Amino acid sequence: MNSIEKISIYGSSSIGVFIFTSETFSLIPPDIDFRKIKIIENTLNTKVFSTTIMNSKLLGIFVIGNSKGILVPKLVLEREISSLKKYLDNINIGIIDSKVTALGNLILTNDHAAIVSPYLSGLSKKIQEILDVEVIIKDIGGSPLVGAMALVTNRGGLVHPMIPDDEIDFLKDFFKVNMNVGTINRGYPYIRVGMVANSKGALIGMDTTGPEIMRIMATLFH
Repeated sequence: MNSIEKISIYGSSSIGVFIFTSETFSLIPPDIDFRKIKIIENTLNTKVFSTTIMNSKLLGIFVIGNSKGILVPKLVLEREISSLKKYLDNINIGIIDSKVTALGNLILTNDHAAIVSPYLSGLSKKIQEILDVEVIIKDIGGSPLVGAMALVTNRGGLVHPMIPDDEIDFLKDFFKVNMNVGTINRGYPYIRVGMVANSKGALIGMDTTGPEIMRIMATLFH
């Protein structure tokens, strides 16, 4: 049975900016209370590790990855890399040497494939090596912020409502999962800002409505 839980982080429904998850591990900021850590752990069915990236709590903005590897910006601190290496024993860790740091907004990936923003086009080979997936350079819905325009797991994906049908069909074929349009937190179109999900469960912002939850369940856990 897949679980879906409403949660807030620091009183905010924009939980996706603070948390990163894959199929096996989740990264959260250091000062989340124990009760919420247990909710995150149980809902996503992952190990949970606390860290910062670039001394920031915005892990969902600065980290992207899958079950095989994660990518972090070049401004990541040495102590943060040491922590990640300690926690993530068998996971590839790649430092992306680019002026742009919001990697979570610039890469869309699951364990099968990745779409990379044109902003990172010169780094596609390294991204492919670390994540161990097929990589293409492409925008989504005319936006280079491909990680903000959609959320994808190994079972399904939700995309910004303005993305055309033919592009949704392409994403479905490329990621090999069910895809549909959706919103979060009472109509917000940038799904990943308000949601954290893998194939086993989903955390959603507190403002998410019943119809939005039904669409999420039907798409990600059909």
